[in-house]
Amino acid sequence: MTWEAWLALSLVVGVIGSLALTRWPADLVLVGGVSILLLAGVLTPAEALQGLSNPGVVTVGVLYVVAAGLRETGAIGWLVQGVLGRPRTLARAQIRLMTPVMGLSAFLNNTPVVAMFLPAVNDWARRNRLPLSKLLIPLSYASILGGTCTLIGTSTNLVVNGLMGAQGDLPTLGLFEIAWVGLPCALAGLLYLVIGGRWLLPDRRPVMSDLDDPRQYTVEMLVESGSPLAGRTIEAAGLRHLPGVYLLELERDGEILPAIAPHQRLQARDRLVFVGVVDSIVDLQRFRGLVPACDQVFKLDVPRPERSLTEAVVSDSCPLVGKSIREGRFRSRYEAAVIAVGRNGERLSGKLGDIVLRPGDTLLMEADPGFVERQHNSRDFFLVSQIPDSHPLRQNRALLAVLILVAMVMAVTLGWLPMLQAALLAAGLMLVTRCLGSQSARAAIDWRVLIAIAASFGLGRALEVTGAAGFIAEQLVGFARDEPWVALGLIYLVTMLFTELITNNAAAVLMFPIALSTSQTLGVAFMPFAVAIMMAASASFSTPIGYQTNLMVYGPGGYRFSDYFRVGIPLNLLMAAITISLAPLVWGF
Repeated sequence: MTWEAWLALSLVVGVIGSLALTRWPADLVLVGGVSILLLAGVLTPAEALQGLSNPGVVTVGVLYVVAAGLRETGAIGWLVQGVLGRPRTLARAQIRLMTPVMGLSAFLNNTPVVAMFLPAVNDWARRNRLPLSKLLIPLSYASILGGTCTLIGTSTNLVVNGLMGAQGDLPTLGLFEIAWVGLPCALAGLLYLVIGGRWLLPDRRPVMSDLDDPRQYTVEMLVESGSPLAGRTIEAAGLRHLPGVYLLELERDGEILPAIAPHQRLQARDRLVFVGVVDSIVDLQRFRGLVPACDQVFKLDVPRPERSLTEAVVSDSCPLVGKSIREGRFRSRYEAAVIAVGRNGERLSGKLGDIVLRPGDTLLMEADPGFVERQHNSRDFFLVSQIPDSHPLRQNRALLAVLILVAMVMAVTLGWLPMLQAALLAAGLMLVTRCLGSQSARAAIDWRVLIAIAASFGLGRALEVTGAAGFIAEQLVGFARDEPWVALGLIYLVTMLFTELITNNAAAVLMFPIALSTSQTLGVAFMPFAVAIMMAASASFSTPIGYQTNLMVYGPGGYRFSDYFRVGIPLNLLMAAITISLAPLVWGF
């Protein structure tokens, strides 16, 4: 090998080692590796930056906007309640999560499926007190396994099938033909994650729980007319086991029901009194069909989706001290509506507007974003701070957001539009129909994930252009000699190794000519080798950089590089054993 090949190979090993043994951010490590190759002249600027223009990377970024539209309208909540439900055990939660993800991934690119489910699973895990770290790796792996069940489930299958068609004398696969191997692999993978994940998946929880927050608020919520919660029980509505908040009492037609049974059915205009911490109050604000019982929030000039929740501590010089909120005309004076008052964890009885303010009271308010700046130096409040991600949802557009998502999926599934164009159209419709604002769209994009994915393309390109990947692959395949089964196993294992180091499509393209020449030398059919390449290039579980969905859950799940080793290596070997065993039996040598 040339010195460029040795440098590229050494640098890839160094990058993987840094990610595995340090806590440096993945995007910085990957960009650093590509930068060294660029400075050394191994890569041209176009090659180093090709990941930034790759349609897959751009699609990931655009789909963050589509997912934000679903989140901002509350459509994600529909998904959580309708599909995921309220599981009683972690194993059931994993099954309820992975089953629909596999089904969707069989007909839709894995990336949008994970992008759509990621915020939903985050909220779902918190509400059901489930460890997020035991759900996000199964989310990514389920999308990968589902994608192996059809020809259109992953771009890798289409790439290999296209290479076969370009040869002219090779057969191609039908839409569901690969399911002979893909479906058994998917089912085996699901069982492995449910059974083995109990011990292999990490259990990482935040140091402070929701209940550790000392700021306790009492807040009244109203079941609005026409609410989907009307007629449902407290349990079915999801209001019984919310983390960090509990339902204290229910007021109906002037009668207070302090002992609320889980089977108590809600009615329109019911007033619900909750006590809880600020993050849980934010969750209540986003329940479809629940609105603050304080009518002052509807009298503010700024539209609700443009507001956010703000906390302020009343100072002893505030002119409203000793007056009730209504008497002091709080909304008119400060252009903000108080929705809850906290006072040393006390339960404040009576109507919100009748509460007499004292120094040290903490007010939770709905206000426009400029409130914090206006009151930052005010003597009326000791401390003013905005609660992040607390703006009310655009729930009247939830159905529209769902229709946009369905249209995007249908356009891709029926072949009307490629994935990138369909995602761009869906994101544009989310903005045009005001399912989300432009500021929310910009904030939704996780640039760290996009940069990490784009940089991994540069490393893969370096292994290709220097000849390092081809040299190693040819040497390993040479050990097969005249045994088709051994050759098939080596092709699978080498492809799997390259997929973990570079990108799945690059690994497939690199191994295709090597596998083809191997089958021709042995005088056997190529189809088992083609299926092995498809499965090995798609089934990437051992590193977060081998597949973009693994990278997408890497940060949100709080994972370490070694977590993927522990869970992914046995799963990789399981997929290899199933594929190598079944492919020759189905298609024959």
